[in-house]
Amino acid sequence: MPMQFSENADRMDVRYVAALARISLDDAEAAALQSQLDGILAFVGELKSLDVEGVEETQDASGTSGVHTVWREDVPLPGLDRDAALALAPHERHGQFAVPKIIE
Repeated sequence: MPMQFSENADRMDVRYVAALARISLDDAEAAALQSQLDGILAFVGELKSLDVEGVEETQDASGTSGVHTVWREDVPLPGLDRDAALALAPHERHGQFAVPKIIE
């Protein structure tokens, strides 16, 4: 990946984010998306500078407490069959997903 990201960084490389999402970008796409990402991060920086002393935390976007969230009934649906799922994988070996070793 092109770079590591830290929350304290002034700038995040859009190619780093694209690599995390396994998206390839050409130079024109990267330039356009970099501009958008810079704008988003600038806005987040503005939000971080707000004085929120005394503002009560909320758990939902409505800002009301005690709201009961309504969920749809949990109905199992058929998933992808094995071949379709493996066709989407970046790496497959012997009919299984192949992932990099992370523990030595």
